[in-house]
Amino acid sequence: MEHEVQNNKPFWRGVLAGLVMAVAITGVAFVVNRSLNADSAISTKTLATTENGSEESVVNSKTMQKMQILQDTIDGYYLDGTDTTTLQDGAYHGMIDALGDPYSTYYSAEELEDIKQQTEGIYYGIGAYIGMDMDVGMARISKVMEGSPAEADGVLAGDYIYKVEDEYVKGLTLEEVISKVKGPEGTTVKLTMLRENETDPVEVEVTRQKIESPTVTHKTLDGGISYIQITEFDDVTIDQFTEAFAMEKETGMKGLILDLRDNLGGNLATVNEIARQILPKGLIVYTEDKDGNREEYTCDGSREIQVPLVVLVNGNSASASEILAGAIKDYKIGTLLGTTTFGKGIVQRIIALSDGSAVKLTVSKYYTPSGVCIHKVGIEPDEELKFDVETYLKNGRDNQLIRAQEIIKESLTQKETENKQ
Repeated sequence: MEHEVQNNKPFWRGVLAGLVMAVAITGVAFVVNRSLNADSAISTKTLATTENGSEESVVNSKTMQKMQILQDTIDGYYLDGTDTTTLQDGAYHGMIDALGDPYSTYYSAEELEDIKQQTEGIYYGIGAYIGMDMDVGMARISKVMEGSPAEADGVLAGDYIYKVEDEYVKGLTLEEVISKVKGPEGTTVKLTMLRENETDPVEVEVTRQKIESPTVTHKTLDGGISYIQITEFDDVTIDQFTEAFAMEKETGMKGLILDLRDNLGGNLATVNEIARQILPKGLIVYTEDKDGNREEYTCDGSREIQVPLVVLVNGNSASASEILAGAIKDYKIGTLLGTTTFGKGIVQRIIALSDGSAVKLTVSKYYTPSGVCIHKVGIEPDEELKFDVETYLKNGRDNQLIRAQEIIKESLTQKETENKQ
């Protein structure tokens, strides 16, 4: 994948969020409440067979008996057929769902593999983004990645997916459509699409490939001000950000705008590595579990940013985004601009089971360097400014980005004045 300055409008994703649900058809659906994982592989629990649990245990003779009665009832009366594996997975999902925690879940072996691909930022698919047009009830291509198989084989932004492998997909959920489009590397998928100004459906065959998700874009604005957008914190984001940051420094960067709008989070390890390229010496973040055990993540300060910094945030800046934004605010090394962040101050851990499945559980809270837990509260910006959607859709004018440039220019002017005195 080429790493070059991206000239696309930086906030298209935020605008589209209000119009379509944008996700990548690169092998996995976009997760709305993205999990913040402490590590990719934490531990493996060995499954054991329990004859009879205690009365206090969820798994005991009474529940086992009732499960058998439920299965017998389904087998005897349920109209449609089902299978044991589906029912078993449903029971496992239900047990974790009963916690009432939207961030905790059970993953089958297949679901776990999808999650691993997602957090790595490397997928196997056609290299496009898809959304659901709620008015039409059809999946729609919202963006095609540059240099992707989708682009090479003629998929266009705006195409409606009509069939996948000759199977009608209208009325299916977004996840169901994506699951049909994704597949092993090197295989092909036949898409039949409805295209504007085309009378007949358009058929294309796309060869699935390994695709590195572009999570970082950058460009140099007027006055030597650099702009870097991070859309999510995956494994690949570290190298993408490091390269983008280095390239902007080579241009003589006088100030930096870091765009975290609509960044729903990602890996804790990733955001810490990026924070170490910006923050002064000290804490980045620390976590505490239910027993009060504390784990600290620190920065040596050897690469503290030396130019004016503005961080763009909004209500969809969550989790890992809030860790970075919170540390920058606590250390007062930059200005947060936009609207209050989402407020996800908890950490999930994926615990693998010996049969290939896993559970993701909320295991701790995280705190900013000053000891603030922002869960369900969010981080207030230093300067509040709502995004002007109407103006952006009309002429592409990003009022928050323009104000960020003004703040940096004001800071540069102030420094020049101070140096002359």
